[in-house]
Amino acid sequence: MVSLQEQLLKAGLVDKNKAKRANQDKSKQKKVERRTGTQSVDEARLAALDAQQKNLERTRELNAQRVAAANQKSIAAQIAQMVQQSRQSKGAGEIAYNFTHGKTIERLYVSAAVRAHLIAGRLVIIRLGDATELVPRVVADKIAERDPSLVVRVNKASTEIDEDDPYAAFQIPDDLMW
Repeated sequence: MVSLQEQLLKAGLVDKNKAKRANQDKSKQKKVERRTGTQSVDEARLAALDAQQKNLERTRELNAQRVAAANQKSIAAQIAQMVQQSRQSKGAGEIAYNFTHGKTIERLYVSAAVRAHLIAGRLVIIRLGDATELVPRVVADKIAERDPSLVVRVNKASTEIDEDDPYAAFQIPDDLMW
C-alpha cells in the first residue's frame, strides 16, 4: 500500500523537499521525546477523539429518547386495548353520578346498579382522551401501574371496623332515610 506522502508527491501537491523536512521534524520530535521521557500532545488527534466522544454521547441520548418514545407509545396502546376489552356499560343513565376530574366536577349518568358498583369500588372511572369509561377495579389497577393520571375515580370499599369506634356496637338500620 502506498503511503499518503507518496500519493501527495505523485499528485504534485507536495514536493520532495517539503516531505523530507516533515520527516526530519518528526524524527527530531521523537528523539526529544525519548531523551526527556515525555510525550508530545497531538492536538488534532485529541480534538478528533473529543468530537467522536461527543457524537457517541449524542447518539446514545437520541437512541434513549427513541426507546422512551416507543415505550410510551406501547404503554398507550396497551391501556387503550385494556379499556376497549373491559369497559362496562353505563346503563340506562337515569341517575347522575358526580366526580372530580382535576379541578372540575363532572357528571356521568348511570343506572342504579352501576352507581352501586361505583360506590362499592368494584367499578372505576377512567378518562382516556375525551371519553369517560367504566372498567373493573382489577383492570383499573393495571392501568394505574402504567399511567396513574388516567384513573379518575377509585372508591375504596371500607369493610374494616375501627376498634376504637364508640358506635361499633350499633347497627345502622336498612330503612334509615336521611
